[in-house]
Amino acid sequence: MTFIKEKLPIIIGIIVFILLCGFTYYYLFEKEMYYYTQIDNSKVEELDSKEDMQYKYTLTMYDKNAHAKEISFKTSRILREEAFLKIKYYNIFGVNNWQEVEYEELPDKVKAKYEG
Repeated sequence: MTFIKEKLPIIIGIIVFILLCGFTYYYLFEKEMYYYTQIDNSKVEELDSKEDMQYKYTLTMYDKNAHAKEISFKTSRILREEAFLKIKYYNIFGVNNWQEVEYEELPDKVKAKYEG
């Protein structure tokens, strides 16, 4: 019984460490977040033509609760002016992919940001 009492703090510490590592890994590498934005071609930057992705956008984007974040992503072409995009974003890797969506597909709180 004394052995267990002596080792209990070490065992608890190891368990807490493993849980923290798991949560950190999930939050940084696995948790995907979605952001929504509208294309503004006045904010596109042309990159060095030696790269595959020739254009870089830096736009204000909103999560489903309309919290704003400025995010940059690269494309191989100029995107359609005023098109709405749904962006898949990871904390470590940044933008993973994007797709054009209709205004009706935006979350209600995000729609409010783009109303008249």
